[in-house]
Amino acid sequence: MTTFPSAQGVRTTPEGLLWEPCERWVRGRKGEVTVVDSRHPVLVWEPDVPVPLYAFPRAEVREDLLRPAKNARTGTHTGSRIFYDLDVEGEVLENAAWTFPAADLAGHIAFEWFRRAGRGLDHWYEEEEEIFVHPRDPHKRVDALPSSRHVVVEIDGTVVADTRHPVLLFETGLPTRYYIPREDVRLDLFEPTGHHTGCPYKGTAEYWSWRGGPDVPANVVWSYPDPLPAVGPIRGLLAFYNEATDITVDGERRERPVTYFTGVLSQRPQS
Repeated sequence: MTTFPSAQGVRTTPEGLLWEPCERWVRGRKGEVTVVDSRHPVLVWEPDVPVPLYAFPRAEVREDLLRPAKNARTGTHTGSRIFYDLDVEGEVLENAAWTFPAADLAGHIAFEWFRRAGRGLDHWYEEEEEIFVHPRDPHKRVDALPSSRHVVVEIDGTVVADTRHPVLLFETGLPTRYYIPREDVRLDLFEPTGHHTGCPYKGTAEYWSWRGGPDVPANVVWSYPDPLPAVGPIRGLLAFYNEATDITVDGERRERPVTYFTGVLSQRPQS
């Protein structure tokens, strides 16, 4: 009889991984083929990575579809040395799965998610709800609250937004994001881009870049035209990266925070 760890909180491995058992029924598919069907997944947090991923008991994975990786991507996941290519109906996805070296996670296999890494399984479900990009963190909360605060956004000394009707989005571990009605944004100072990102808490975002000069990261403004129901108040509103703009709230200039996105923005081509 196979035994599985019970849900007793977050644990730490000597390699610096955090992990905990999860009681959600999780399935992963490539096209129409179910590769993972697990009622005993574990959530894993890698060092310096702000979002979790899932690892699954081997018994709940279609191991017959896995092959030892021909070109293993060592160094991409905390100490991992064993990678697998996934072969689904003749289509081979390189390095789609791997194992962690941690003894606590022996017997578990993790998978890439296509919309997070550009490769891997392309459909994931928790119970009957499809989820995107990465698992939702059970220790994170996201609240979108309409407000009457006075929010002013500046770029290079130019006021690009001024509102008394923002929606404040509070997301655990991130600075407050200020979503602003379009009529209160100088959108003529920006140009739409083809960039899109996905978030399992908010949905799919579209982006705009600053027209005014080369020192502002591309895609500094975003909006969710069709957000998930839990954050419905942000629908169609515009938000600016606090990390790359100057935001004043009720007359108080906020310091630019240093976050995971500070590094992401520095790597983006300039507008």
